[in-house]
Amino acid sequence: MSPLAIVGIISLVVLVIIVGYYIKDIISKINTLFRRSVTGREGLIGKTAIVKTPLSPRGTVFVEGENWTAMLEEGRVEPGEEVVVTGINNLVLSVVKK
Repeated sequence: MSPLAIVGIISLVVLVIIVGYYIKDIISKINTLFRRSVTGREGLIGKTAIVKTPLSPRGTVFVEGENWTAMLEEGRVEPGEEVVVTGINNLVLSVVKK
């Protein structure tokens, strides 16, 4: 095999890798355009919160940089433990123990 053929094969491999990267990047950007943005109430559901005051069943949790009043669905949770937000009603989060 001649040196020119080897250079051609290496160039082709590099070109395929570069084109593949750009195709992946373009597909990722297109998916981002069509993804629905989730903010506000819907954005909190499923998030993990840190308990600030005992939840038995009502107390305060810290989630997404803010303190929220929360209602624990069952049991008791102590400060420092984690809970998961399951819903929101009148600015009071419904949470369950993680």
